[in-house]
Amino acid sequence: TKYPADGAYSCVGCGTPLYYARTKFDSGCGWPAFYDGIPGAIAEKPDADGSRTEIVCANCGGHLGHVFKGEGFPSPTNERHCVNGVALRYEPAAVQPENVEAMPAGSYR
Repeated sequence: TKYPADGAYSCVGCGTPLYYARTKFDSGCGWPAFYDGIPGAIAEKPDADGSRTEIVCANCGGHLGHVFKGEGFPSPTNERHCVNGVALRYEPAAVQPENVEAMPAGSYR
């Protein structure tokens, strides 16, 4: 399934868990989207031109994509982590906290 209820997504470069599966949602952009990263796993860096904010694995520095804030998605954070799918590996057996909320299906604007 594209939007699993269990597991986590890890960095393909170093194996660090980055996103809990329930934080993934359909943003309508065609790229994997998450509303939040695992605490401490994602680092944000302004792009050189200042127009966007790059997200990287906090452990190995691997490029993940960009984060967009304040777009109005009905998520707990109002953020969209737009991630390149080749940077992620799905780990179905990874444990995630019970309090991680899933977004409703078809929740893009």
